[in-house]
Amino acid sequence: MTVLIDPPHWPGPRGLMWSHLVSDHSLAELHAFAGLLGVPVRAFDRDHYDVPETVHARAVELGAQAVSSRELLRRLVAAGLRHRKRRPRPTPDPS
Repeated sequence: MTVLIDPPHWPGPRGLMWSHLVSDHSLAELHAFAGLLGVPVRAFDRDHYDVPETVHARAVELGAQAVSSRELLRRLVAAGLRHRKRRPRPTPDPS
């Protein structure tokens, strides 16, 4: 059971760089950790929280494991917790 955080290298709102916060165990673990960290629920996106660079060090202090983005994704997929965006089905041409 581990909460993981990748480096803050995703550009986002307010001119900040952003990280992804995930669990390799369960979404319940992830939500509990995000609550402890003070991350609002609106920052949750399917299988991760988007967190600003200002939160990264505190997440690690609280026990999140800092890993590369590639490792974070690998472990999320291995845990069966990856939820990809669904692509819209193409609309058939009526002609």
